[in-house]
Amino acid sequence: MNTAHPLRRRGLRAALVGAVTVILALSGCSAADTPAASSTPAAKPSLEFTGPNGEKPGPLSDLTLTADEEAKVKAGTYTAAFVWHTSSDFVTAVEKGARQEFAKLGIKVVASTQAGFNAATQANNVQTVLALHPSIVVAIAVDPTSAATAFKPVVDAGIKLVIMTTPPAGYKAGTDFVSIVTEDLAKAGRDNAEILGDALGKKGEIGYLSYNANFWFTNQRDTSFKNWLAYEYPDVKIVDDEGFADETATQSIAAAMIAKHPNLKGIYVSWATAAQGVVAAIKASGRTDIKVVTNDLDTTLGAAMVSGDTVAGMVGNGSLGIGKGLALAGAYGVIGKAAPELVASDPTKVTKADLDKGWEADYGTKPPSSVTGG
Repeated sequence: MNTAHPLRRRGLRAALVGAVTVILALSGCSAADTPAASSTPAAKPSLEFTGPNGEKPGPLSDLTLTADEEAKVKAGTYTAAFVWHTSSDFVTAVEKGARQEFAKLGIKVVASTQAGFNAATQANNVQTVLALHPSIVVAIAVDPTSAATAFKPVVDAGIKLVIMTTPPAGYKAGTDFVSIVTEDLAKAGRDNAEILGDALGKKGEIGYLSYNANFWFTNQRDTSFKNWLAYEYPDVKIVDDEGFADETATQSIAAAMIAKHPNLKGIYVSWATAAQGVVAAIKASGRTDIKVVTNDLDTTLGAAMVSGDTVAGMVGNGSLGIGKGLALAGAYGVIGKAAPELVASDPTKVTKADLDKGWEADYGTKPPSSVTGG
């Protein structure tokens, strides 16, 4: 989820544990001189994760309304607005799922804004939305710290705030916002590891390119990838571990990674729009044997996956389900029904072999012709 997706411009590098780096230069050997050795698998990782304030996730199915509750929502002439962090195929699909559920519940959508990962822009968008007096605001904080101030007028006005993934700092479920809706981070990390590990035939050297801010969602998903890769694919080795704060920098970072490691066969990237630069770097290098795996379904990467072998796969977030969950949580808020603190959707593994099925499961539509070439 390019939710991350995420506080983009600043933050401390998350402490990520686990990969073993083999530095052949210290021994005076080249990769060709050193025989591959089978490794002992790491301990089996947990499939548990927690929310930003320690919330324990439940399934999306925990959000349900009775017929009487639905009728109460429909009778309320409620309205809703979206205050997104950025625009992407994922955000579009989530909003689609939310709009469908809002329409079913008789809730009118009055605005949708996106901030281009800029906290000041998001603060301005909040003010724009407030002028429309919505009953519900669906949002994801760009910068949790500054968002605490930016979204305070929403809370003070009694508007029901529903969070996708990232709440403002210090905000509590059931008090300042209704609920958090996100994807299952542990499963998403495992799915990325399985896509890349299988694509490499269970062995080889890879690079790891992660978002280097202290962002609970992406950090846990990235760490899950590392842990499951070490457990299920002990002969796939992370030989370069780099971070990025700005997703536009990933092409230059990946280019340096490729130049430094001639035996590199794969790269994990935190999310899809950041992975676009990595794919561009691979293409510019002339390499055709490096495979990329990442999170979120993306048309640019989908087209690259169909037309070539660079993109091993993508992991979708259960986007339509997240949208539906956000709308239902908003309905909980306006009728005063207590909601779960955090609910999570199951991710969707998508490779070239199951592109149509996976795309439809995650986005509710067939992949566009820009992806399939049809």
